[in-house]
Amino acid sequence: MLARWLPAAINTRPTEWSRAAIGMALGTLFSVWACSQVFGIEVAHHLIGPLGASAVLLFAVSSGALAQPWSIIGGYLCAGVVALLVAHVLGRTLGSACLAAGMALILMCWLRCLHPPAGAVALTMVLADPMTIAMDWKALEPVMLSAACLLLAALAYNNLTRIRYPKRPAEPAPAVAPVDIQSITAEDLKLALADMEAFIDVTPEDLEQLIHASERHAKRRSIGEVLGGRR
Repeated sequence: MLARWLPAAINTRPTEWSRAAIGMALGTLFSVWACSQVFGIEVAHHLIGPLGASAVLLFAVSSGALAQPWSIIGGYLCAGVVALLVAHVLGRTLGSACLAAGMALILMCWLRCLHPPAGAVALTMVLADPMTIAMDWKALEPVMLSAACLLLAALAYNNLTRIRYPKRPAEPAPAVAPVDIQSITAEDLKLALADMEAFIDVTPEDLEQLIHASERHAKRRSIGEVLGGRR
């Protein structure tokens, strides 16, 4: 029972950890600096929490669906609009902030731009600092500027460090002859993901590629075992 709480092994190397860490630091610094130059340091500091969380996704797990450009731009926009609407109607209380975060989640799911740090944006926009509150609807401007700057930093840094971003649509897996009618396809994986009814940050195409790659490794291993047995 306790084994279920143990974390799974990370399938990346320490060099990739360092690459992501440097990118996160530079990207967050750039976005906060740009926001502070336009709207002041107090407003910029108020957004540093969500930006730091977004930076983890954009630089450490940039291949995930939650880290793609539409996710951060759409997610921040949904959170900002919903938060300001709730603040105007229900006031700036802890309860209204939590309600805004929940409503933003529903809107992000509907618009296919789910981005977890946007939940923090909704909370911070309702329970904002006095300077941000005074901006009223113009408070959306520093939110979107910060998101855009962080996205630009991720686009530049990831590609300069040979990490393709944003992620391109997965190419169809090559057909393997003879075709087994019981082999798993992307359509099967879509149905399986739908059956699970849970948020899973991976596409059916990625899973299909992973399965085919695993099959190739298994085939090589089995061939090696057969050849080794003959010796």
